[in-house]
Amino acid sequence: MKKQLGATLVGMLFIAAMIGSVVILAAKLVPAYTEFMAVKKILNAMDTGGDLKTMSPREIQASFFKRGSIDNIHSIKPEDLEVSRSGDRSTLTVTYSVKVPIVSNVSAWLDFSASAGQ
Repeated sequence: MKKQLGATLVGMLFIAAMIGSVVILAAKLVPAYTEFMAVKKILNAMDTGGDLKTMSPREIQASFFKRGSIDNIHSIKPEDLEVSRSGDRSTLTVTYSVKVPIVSNVSAWLDFSASAGQ
């Protein structure tokens, strides 16, 4: 008599639970990463558009928040923006954290940092 080979029902349920957990985790974390990519896109657009060379720090912050409202960016507060001047060039640095609730009292804390105009 040959021994049968193959996946059992319990094994298949375990694999399905693992795949489901990864999919749920990815679905919760992807919006934070897409928002960060939008922030980087705004910083690069401001750098290549010449905004960092000609504007004052207050105007740079206002421009960033106007562009951010178009891309639906809500995680960044005014205190997260740091504008520094060196000569006729400005550097804009954004450092912020996002807390993403996963399940019940389990959360992921994501730290992001990007800069433009270096």
